[in-house]
Amino acid sequence: MLGFKGRKSLLEDIKMVKHVILWTLKDEFSDAQKADIKKGIKEGLEGLKGQIPGMIDIKVNIDPLASSNCDLMLDSSFEDEASLKGYAVHPAHVAVADGKVRPYTASRVCMDYEA
Repeated sequence: MLGFKGRKSLLEDIKMVKHVILWTLKDEFSDAQKADIKKGIKEGLEGLKGQIPGMIDIKVNIDPLASSNCDLMLDSSFEDEASLKGYAVHPAHVAVADGKVRPYTASRVCMDYEA
């Protein structure tokens, strides 16, 4: 019987690029407005799934715990860095970013990394 001792698992060889963003919404909006804005951002960004070449997954969390210091989070995965770069300029993404995200956000923090 052959063993696999000392070999990496197949999953260890698979790499992807993660793209995580934390946003804070502008203070000028009421809680009800913020809830609507977050819902629109979530629908817009998650609606990109299947439209962007190389995108593996995209999720937006709009329900942070009270201990959080941001309003919402994007958690997305791409096949590679080139796919992430393509996402950044893809017309469907630009439309969502310009129409549903940028007009309402006060701050943005981003971290991209290989997983």
